[in-house]
Amino acid sequence: MELGQMSAFTPFRTKMEQAGVSEAAILSFERNYEILAAGSSTDIAEDSIEPVVKLPELEEISDEGEGFSAELLAQTVVIKLNGGLGTSMGLQKAKSLLEVKEGATFLDIIVGQISYLRETTGAQVKFLLMNSFSTSEDTLEHLSQYPEESLSAKSQVELHQNQIPKIDAKTMAPVEHPGNPSLEWCPPGHGDLYPAIAGSGWLDKLLADGVKYAFVSNSDNLGAVLHPGILRYFAEGGKPFLMEATRRTEADKKGGHLAIRKVDEQLLLREVAQCSDADLSEFQNISKHQYFNTNSLWVNLESLKAELDAKGGVLPLPVIINKKTVDPRDKSSKSVYQLETAMGAAIECFKGADAICVPRSRFAPVKTTADLFTLRSDAYETTEDGRIALVKEREGKPPVVSLSDEYKLVDSLEGLGIPSLKGATKLSLSGPVRFADMVEIRGTVSISNEKSETSWVANGIYRDEDVVL
Repeated sequence: MELGQMSAFTPFRTKMEQAGVSEAAILSFERNYEILAAGSSTDIAEDSIEPVVKLPELEEISDEGEGFSAELLAQTVVIKLNGGLGTSMGLQKAKSLLEVKEGATFLDIIVGQISYLRETTGAQVKFLLMNSFSTSEDTLEHLSQYPEESLSAKSQVELHQNQIPKIDAKTMAPVEHPGNPSLEWCPPGHGDLYPAIAGSGWLDKLLADGVKYAFVSNSDNLGAVLHPGILRYFAEGGKPFLMEATRRTEADKKGGHLAIRKVDEQLLLREVAQCSDADLSEFQNISKHQYFNTNSLWVNLESLKAELDAKGGVLPLPVIINKKTVDPRDKSSKSVYQLETAMGAAIECFKGADAICVPRSRFAPVKTTADLFTLRSDAYETTEDGRIALVKEREGKPPVVSLSDEYKLVDSLEGLGIPSLKGATKLSLSGPVRFADMVEIRGTVSISNEKSETSWVANGIYRDEDVVL
């Protein structure tokens, strides 16, 4: 490290120490800052990688009906990433507090899944939520309704995500925004999992308690649940890291994909931010790059500890450089750099890391109101073990729902009504409408209303048609 870079970083270290940020998070941010300051390219060139041609399929590694090993469950922690507010859907609280089914929020469903596992196996599988500064208070307040401390107490369930300084793009110093100092900070991306779990003391605590395996996924992905076959496969194989991937479709072509680095045949994850314009068409070639990361990961905590110790406490994740304004609502405010890392990119940090291909049913995140609308419909059901899964008639294929801009915010779904989507292939909705109580969509249907006043969709079956109200 050059002296100039060290002195340039000093104001960041001071600011982070004063805010109580852990040493693990400071070291991780320092590494990423050095990469930015050096002007190093963060691109992953197409000619430096090879596509992943074949991954083991879930049905190949697991027997249908396979049960959990209580011994392995007792060595497992379930970690849910719970830092998102869902601001794109008009939310000012944790997205996981959205109601999904019959009065149950994402968080209620997740807690129910953990409780079911404990009750049916007798194993006290551990449970952690990686909350952000934005979601911690609301989340813990909601959990207080559960009497069991291991499901509700801050000291037992919360892994706190770090915050890092935004970087003034002109001076490369910590940005200053006296009008609202909170805007001087930003989240570091979910790659912060590793410095957060190490710097908080949770990694050492879990290992001391005999916990060896971590299953990590997004709280808004109710398809991501502990799977007995994957847990056994992961444990018996002695793998340090395992990614759940699934096949890319046209809808996923902008998402990060798996690849193999030519120089050492190491698996890696390439995000679109790491792709040059010249390579973009190949990045989006879903026939060539067939697999994308579901952000459901399995981590061997002993391997993570060893890797951190060997690398001076920092997992060398690829850095993603975002150029924004210090106030995202004011495009004339100072230009800043925000540095992020991706949790799944750790696949390239572990020799022997692997991936498996899982069915689409294990990947059902809620990113938009259309996703939520679909999840609330009868195309999904609540299973005995607390999962929200596609009904059998769907054969693992979710209906595609497209909503026009007036339904962009969650509040717009109130009073809309939800038709039966069990037999739907695609539903497109445009304009102010309301569904009657007994509307069934089959095949591909579009419903539009160009008038300003609300029109009702009458009871009945709508099959492969365009409906103009």
